[in-house]
Amino acid sequence: MSDLKCAVDSPYLAPFNGKFRVADAPTSIAGKKLDRPQREAKLAGLVAEMSGLQHVLYADNRYSLLLIFQAMDAAGKDSTIRAVLTGVDPAGCTVHAFKRPSDEELEHDFLWRTSCRLPARGQIGVFNRSYYEEVLVTRVNPALLAVQHLPRAMSLPKLWKQRYRSIRDHEQHLACSGTIVLKFWLNVSAEEQRQRFLARLDQPEKNWKFESGDLGARDHWGEYQQAYEDAINATSREWAPWYAIPADSKSSMRVAVADIIVRTLKSLDLRYPVSSPEQLASFAEMRKKLGE
Repeated sequence: MSDLKCAVDSPYLAPFNGKFRVADAPTSIAGKKLDRPQREAKLAGLVAEMSGLQHVLYADNRYSLLLIFQAMDAAGKDSTIRAVLTGVDPAGCTVHAFKRPSDEELEHDFLWRTSCRLPARGQIGVFNRSYYEEVLVTRVNPALLAVQHLPRAMSLPKLWKQRYRSIRDHEQHLACSGTIVLKFWLNVSAEEQRQRFLARLDQPEKNWKFESGDLGARDHWGEYQQAYEDAINATSREWAPWYAIPADSKSSMRVAVADIIVRTLKSLDLRYPVSSPEQLASFAEMRKKLGE
């Protein structure tokens, strides 16, 4: 990408001037709303359109698309990824969920484990959580740094700034190399999260989703909101934009995410390869052999 720009306009696009405020980011869709059947129909249309665009992305073989999803627990990351990517050819899409780092991963820098999972040209890659955990979860719980074998001691503010810079450089490098990076913060309200946690406790088929540690993160809600605000301000750029998607309505959230992905793919001027005169001539010979 010569101009390094891949952000499409959206009411949920975080500004690039460092003035994003979590307090101003809505958790529900404002204005005229579609009813549920309309939202489901719109999502189905976007998913079908995305499937066709992914086919051209694969054939074009110049770009890859990296989708990063970050959110508080119960915001709907898993279900959104499943709903939005359901129509994409499995051969052209990979999903990686990053949980607690393994011993091997802790022996490398914080970008290593995700760098090994980046999508190839023509592919869509999805990160369910990502390297951003190292400026979110680790920032709220700095005791986690003790097992990271960092080479030298430094103040925490300096460490976070250093990691923001590493992330910006990493994402700019990806953009220069043809990887389109879209980052989605699924912005759920504390009350909606509470209701979803209660549903996980009350409905036997959802019990498996609940972990006691989820409530621990909830106890630090304000700290996490500040960590998201700082991370988004430090790393939302035209070549790797953040979108703060209202997440209190899962169906509306999925439509918003799918719409941004589809419009981004459309902006790339994707095209099928054009056959050369030599190839066209060989096609004529092949037709003869096939007895056309």
